[in-house]
Amino acid sequence: MGQEIDIGYFNKDVVRKISRGFRAIGPQMIAFDLGKEYYDGERGNGYGGFGYDGRWQRLLPPLIERYGLTEQSSVLDLGCKKGFIMHDFKQLLPGITVKGVENHPYPIETSMEDIRDDILLWRYDQLPFEDNAFDFVIAFSAIYMENLRGVIGALREIQRVSNGNSFVTLGAYRTLEGRDKFLEWTLLGTSILHVDEWHEVFEYTGYTGDYYFTTAESLNLEWAD
Repeated sequence: MGQEIDIGYFNKDVVRKISRGFRAIGPQMIAFDLGKEYYDGERGNGYGGFGYDGRWQRLLPPLIERYGLTEQSSVLDLGCKKGFIMHDFKQLLPGITVKGVENHPYPIETSMEDIRDDILLWRYDQLPFEDNAFDFVIAFSAIYMENLRGVIGALREIQRVSNGNSFVTLGAYRTLEGRDKFLEWTLLGTSILHVDEWHEVFEYTGYTGDYYFTTAESLNLEWAD
């Protein structure tokens, strides 16, 4: 089994205040369309404007080093959204082969032009690639939006199409209070499991790659009241 890897995506100095009842059902329904309102609409319905800021040029080098990626490598971004990770891989490693899979059309239609033709509209649990097709697969804030059946299928597919190098992020909790905080914060989180349960899922699916548990602690969530 792989290791938990923190690439430093979340700013630990930022305290995110939440209150009970913070997430109403209306914004959650809008968010699950995964369309314009989620990506580029009002902040309460999603990102409030999902634009490129170049952050992955800072976050990817440790992954490139860990997995020994080069300009001759091939990478799959599962749940690639508008393709920012794909773009920054190409900036850091010119000549690298990058492919993306996204399961809703809007982020593909508004993706970065240099990688748009390399994104497929497809489901995550039945990928159209050969076994061991990629040197590295990343699924960042993507598969835990699925129900447990979808998560199991996606993890099996990641294992199948990678050569053993992969990194996924998953919604998780370590305490009941942490679970309550996370569920109040998340818009799309569906399969939110205890970290021990995630390890059971890894064993069941045969997933041996690396991972990161997004939790109330990693997000620095605090009750506002």
